[in-house]
Formats: sequence, C-alpha cells, structure tokens
Amino acid sequence: MTQANNLAAYCWSIADLLRGDFKQSQYGRIILPFTLLRRLECVLQDSKDNVLTEFNRLQTTSLPEEAHEKFLLRAADLSFYNTSPMDLSKLGQNGIKENLETYIQNFSKDAREIFEYFNFAEFIAQLNDADLLYKVIEKVKATNLSPQTVSNHDMGLVFEELIRRFAESSNETAGEHFTPRDIVRLTTSLVFMEDDEALTKEGIIRTIYDPTAGTGGFLSSGMEYVHELNPQAVIRAFGQELNPESYSICKADMLIKGQEVDNIKLGNTLSNDQLYGHQFDYMLSNPPFGVDWKKIVDTIKDEHTQKGFDGRFGPGLPRVSDGSLLFLLHLISKLRDNSAGDGQGTTNTEGGRKQGASGGRIGIILNGSPLFTGGAGSGESEIRRYILEADLLETIVALPTDMFYNTGIATYVWI
Repeated sequence: MTQANNLAAYCWSIADLLRGDFKQSQYGRIILPFTLLRRLECVLQDSKDNVLTEFNRLQTTSLPEEAHEKFLLRAADLSFYNTSPMDLSKLGQNGIKENLETYIQNFSKDAREIFEYFNFAEFIAQLNDADLLYKVIEKVKATNLSPQTVSNHDMGLVFEELIRRFAESSNETAGEHFTPRDIVRLTTSLVFMEDDEALTKEGIIRTIYDPTAGTGGFLSSGMEYVHELNPQAVIRAFGQELNPESYSICKADMLIKGQEVDNIKLGNTLSNDQLYGHQFDYMLSNPPFGVDWKKIVDTIKDEHTQKGFDGRFGPGLPRVSDGSLLFLLHLISKLRDNSAGDGQGTTNTEGGRKQGASGGRIGIILNGSPLFTGGAGSGESEIRRYILEADLLETIVALPTDMFYNTGIATYVWI
C-alpha cells in the first residue's frame, strides 16, 4: 500500500507543473491518461521488438488490415500493441505534440479508444500551447511502471488514489469512484467462498459482473480470488460504468489482464443496460449511496409498468430519492439460472427469472436505507418481501463505520 501511495504521490506531483496554467479540476484529466500511457508502454516493453519486426514484415504483404491485427496481437502476446518505434523517451523536444499524437494513434484500436474518452488530444494541445508538454513528459517517463516493479493489484491502488485526489480537486465525492480494498476483498470472499471446491476443478469457466464497475476493483478482485484457487480457471469479466474517466481506467486494466474489453460498457446501467439478456455466475457491486433517479424516472417506471416481472423492476420501485434497491433488483434479474449459462454471460432462457432458480451469487454494498426505509406496502417493503419470499437472501454483514471515504454512515454487505 505504501508503494502504491508513494507512486500515486509522484504521479500527482505533475500538478506542480500545471498550477497557474490549468484549473485544479483539470489536473486529473491530464495526470490520469499520462499515467495510463506510461503503464501501457511499460507493459508492452518486452514485446516491442517482436511487434515492430512483425509490423515491418506485414508492410511487404498484401494481407488485409484485419489480418495485420491478428498477427500483431500474436507478436505482442497481449490483447493490445503499439506499432510506433517511439516511446515517451524518444519523442524529442521539437515537434513533440505531433510525435506524441502519432505515438498514441499507433496503439491498437481498443487501447487508442481509452485515450479518446479522456479527450486527451485536447489537453495535449493545451499543454503544448503552455510550453508544458515536454516538462510533463520528462516527469512521466521517469516513472517505472513495469509489471515486474508494480503489480496489477498495486497499479489498481495507484489509479484509485489518483482518482481520489482528482475527486478532491474537483469537489466531487471520491466514494462514487472506488471502494476500499479491504471491503472489496471481504465482499469477494463472501460471494466466492461457497464455490471454493468447485472452482479448483479442471476446465472451470465462470463469469463475473459489476454494474457500477468504477476502475474495475471488484472485477480484478474476483479474478484474483479464483486464480489463487485455480490458475487455469477462465474468468470472463463484464461491467458497465457511468463515469468516463473511471470507465477508461477499468477498460485499460481489463485490456492489460487479457480480458475481452468489449464486455466493459459505458453508460447508465439502470436506464440503458448494455448487457441486456446476459446472466452471470458472480456479481459484485458498490452502487452510489442515496443517489436519486429523477433523471431516469420515466424510463424506470415504463419498464416496471410495461414489463412487470419480465423486466428488472417487477417487485416494486423505491422512492425516487434513493436508487440503491434498483441496482439490487437489476442484479437479481441477472442471476444465472441453474439450467442456463455458457460462460459467455448469455443464457438460454427468455423473460423473467423463476423464484428460487438461482445458480449465481451476488455481493452488494448498501447503506442502511434499503434495510429500513418504507412502511408496509411501500415499494421498498415490496422489494424486501420479494427477496425474502424467493429465498434469495443468504446474509447481511454490518460493516464498521468510517470505512468509506468522506462518510461515516452505516454500511452493509448483502449476500
């Protein structure tokens, strides 16, 4: 943890160069993508020569572009690559803006898109106009973020600390973006421990899903838990995230881990479920506490009225001031049936779930409101009644207060 904090502090010290020319709220939009760029560059370092050799060979062939990508991915032995002979240490001082833009454009499509969500090109131009681009790059390239030095776990902690600082400088709530790792590990263990024996068997394929993915902490924790039990197990990660910066970091993390990044979606999970029809083996989530759903009230009510139990919100709707129970209903609708599931997150059954037919497990972190709010007959009460009558609830674990950033409210893990 100390190494991660020290690294994050070094990365954030780029803010010293930005002060005066940029607003505090913009620091994170520059520091996060530069840190990400350096991490991707360090991950690719060992395979760079192989990729460049293969790229030069492919230029002499008449193969289509799609075939080029397959050969280059094989040469990289990763799920992304970069075909530029440059890196941050070779951009030079003259023409540095154009060189950096070209370098980023030479990443494979999935990696390139990550920087587009940060509007990185716009900030590169602003840094260049302020004569700061060269200085920032000099600082970034001095950081060793190779996997041999900084594990994927520690790199996740670095990004979470950077996002926390970004949230502070933007007057946002850092708790909206990440969950403390102790709670992540506890929730993950509670969800997976029932299947420990099954997960050690050969040929295991399982899916994991987080509808509020943040930077991917829960997805990474689930994969780490299973691989500690069985290094040969295949875990396919799925997620959706509303915040573009968090989404970009999550997508990059999944890219580095060799996951199918098309399974990580950007958007509002409640109003625009981009993994509609999918069901999963394990689901972990820490939805935002006490956030209202006024903006999407019509969409949610329409689904409740028109689809009933064939949709996600059949049991009832909570009050508009707190959408926590909507996330819980959303997860319940995606519990894999015992008779379904192909390891791809898809299912062979149509429509709503049968009560008690669960083949999946959920771990969700909620505040006290879903437990206590609403009298008999209210939306909240009807949702709780549905969960109990369907025998879906295994346990509720009360967490100590002050576990989450900037709030001392009571929190609970529902399994």
